[in-house]
Amino acid sequence: MKIIASDYDGTLNHGGIDEKKRNAIKLWQSKGNLFGIVSGRGGADLLELHESKNLGCDFLVGCNGAVIMKPDGTILDESRCDGSLARPLLEFIFGIGCEWAKVMTEFKCVLDLRDDERFEDEFTLETVPEIPYFNQISTILPDEKEAERVTSAIREKFGDRLNPLQNGQCIDIVSADINKAAGLYKLLEIVGADYGDIITVGDNINDTHMIAEFRSYAMENAVQSIKDIATDITPGITELIEKEI
Repeated sequence: MKIIASDYDGTLNHGGIDEKKRNAIKLWQSKGNLFGIVSGRGGADLLELHESKNLGCDFLVGCNGAVIMKPDGTILDESRCDGSLARPLLEFIFGIGCEWAKVMTEFKCVLDLRDDERFEDEFTLETVPEIPYFNQISTILPDEKEAERVTSAIREKFGDRLNPLQNGQCIDIVSADINKAAGLYKLLEIVGADYGDIITVGDNINDTHMIAEFRSYAMENAVQSIKDIATDITPGITELIEKEI
């Protein structure tokens, strides 16, 4: 059994998801292999994508490795950050230029400091409910340079407890011991597979750990730092599967 663990945005979803790509995944699975997504997106987002896009995955790893699920939403493993860190972290990132953040936990809440319409799940620091724990807190900056600045600042202040992972303009903040590679090691234990069974594929900075740790492919559209450490390069998931079969 082999396992393809694919990033979603810019990787599996690069150029859209058509029947050719779905059929390639089905062919891979028909040979006794597994296919799944490893994403910075939260669990609820991944489940919605899996259903709406008819992806047919065998597993979903969300929050950059913090949450491992079956495609039916059953949580197989999760890493939780202490809720007492949430407010200090949110106050810090809002103080250095962020205006929006999403807290991913047993409930999803969005903190939005911008002066516009508020939705049911949107709060400010003054109105946000108690956060008992979180799997990930995400934010977004105007450009990649600003995201890099804020990522460095978070790492300097909270690096012993939290791991900020930049993905373009976005920053996903998880427990200090969590990244996509760590999530895949947990997946290996769950499915009873070996280290050499996993093939990873990605395109951006938050894929670094899994691309460096396992046999891997960088997408042709990947950032250069991912191409530099990948085992191989591929134009897409369909081509990767054709090569591996």
